[in-house]
Amino acid sequence: MTFKLTYSTMFDPPEEMHARFEAALADVRAGLGATHAVHIGGRDVLATRTYEKRSPVDRRLVLGQFALGETGDVDRAMTAAKNAFPLWRATPPAERARLVKRVSALLEERVYTISAAVALEVGKNRMEALGETQETADFFSGYAAEYERNDFYDRPLLDDPLAGYRSRNRSILKPYGVWVVITPFNFPLALAGGPVAAALVTGNTVVLKGATDTPWAGRLLADCIRDAGFPNGVFNYVTGRGSVVGAALTEHPDLAGVTFTGSYDVGMGLYRRMAGGAHPRPCIAEMGGKNACIVTARADLERAATGIVRSAFGLTGQKCSALSRLYVEEEVAEALLAGVIEKTTAIRVGDPSLRENWMGPVVNEGAADAFARYCSHVPQGGGRILVGGRRLAEGDLAHGHFVAATVAEAPPDHPLFREEMFQPILMVARVRDVREAVARANDSPLGLTAGCYGDDEEVLYFLEHIEAGVTYVNRPQGATTGAWPGYQAFGGWKGSGSTGKAIGSFYYLPLYLREQSQTVVE
Repeated sequence: MTFKLTYSTMFDPPEEMHARFEAALADVRAGLGATHAVHIGGRDVLATRTYEKRSPVDRRLVLGQFALGETGDVDRAMTAAKNAFPLWRATPPAERARLVKRVSALLEERVYTISAAVALEVGKNRMEALGETQETADFFSGYAAEYERNDFYDRPLLDDPLAGYRSRNRSILKPYGVWVVITPFNFPLALAGGPVAAALVTGNTVVLKGATDTPWAGRLLADCIRDAGFPNGVFNYVTGRGSVVGAALTEHPDLAGVTFTGSYDVGMGLYRRMAGGAHPRPCIAEMGGKNACIVTARADLERAATGIVRSAFGLTGQKCSALSRLYVEEEVAEALLAGVIEKTTAIRVGDPSLRENWMGPVVNEGAADAFARYCSHVPQGGGRILVGGRRLAEGDLAHGHFVAATVAEAPPDHPLFREEMFQPILMVARVRDVREAVARANDSPLGLTAGCYGDDEEVLYFLEHIEAGVTYVNRPQGATTGAWPGYQAFGGWKGSGSTGKAIGSFYYLPLYLREQSQTVVE
């Protein structure tokens, strides 16, 4: 069977993938330090002000110089997108789909080069980086195919029952206009590419803003879109501070809709702003997660420990889907924790572009400082650190933002069970049974992902009562992480998402469209 790379299969890849990644990594390292332009109106434009981006893996490593955008850059990008919209909206849907599929093909052609850059920029291991790049390609091809499967959302309805007339009715979904996409640092390619692909194929024009910690990934995506042959102005890429560029984008009068991935506080503020003004505008806000896993006394503890460690510490705990809370039945708590601690201790931490290392750094010095602060809070609420809890600074690790994978046990009312830390810190509490565990898991304003290990009856109870948009059961590949386009839809409930619909689902593309009912009497 041909190997299909996903976040579930990445733990046992063919040897060729390693060889090709290492060759690409050498090429990428040889070209570090370049100055990177933004992309506005079909042109690559060098900025008047730039900032230096260094790798979180090794602060001595200068990745490049990137644009420190200003409000003028935003105005030019938004104007270019606005001017391109009439022609792009009128472009036959099949042609739009063809161009979007071309981006997917280019991403696949460049998968190793882009992944090497992502590994150095974000600090994720090579398989996570390869996975993200392939996932982004799958978003572009998948959304184009979904648009085609749905006949471009142009549906005939019943004719009116009128004597002497032919009254034709149909429902058509139409694009909004200029769509802004604002991405986080942790998946700077996939969480840009998915919304961009959806907006473009449905006929919107796009302005993408990359995170200041990870501007390179967005630039590499922009290269693929530019090279695919889109008309000038249909796609634009800008970088800069959220307080300047992000604010100017979301307050711009030409903004028709926005997709935001980031924190709950920022997302809710944006959602309220988009609901105001002369009329409400669509806001797809994908926000945080405080994700829980439940392990019962009837669970396969080896399978559970494997899935727990993978989801708690993959990408150094910096996934919105990362496992942050573990509720385990008292009867098996000691046995489960022994397995979790053993697997956590075995994690290789270091330069994640190297094959032997599984966990890389946190994204910046602020995140490393936050890790230390959270660890100091554990004993204040009656908790104790079982493993980890320290900054790693031995040898070459001293040059990056490395911290130890950390497991802490605390009473279930400890404040860290409620705070989204975005750190490799797993909080553990003991419970009586699955009912108490589900109740505690649901006691959060967020509801992104959740996992459960147990028997059939317990699983049914979990699936019926858990308040989360993405659920996993008895899954060693990851207790709360690992969704892939076409296999799992990904979206949150409650404060984790604004639409009730999920990325990669049957219901996602219509979020970028508005319905028009048409009646024509002949």
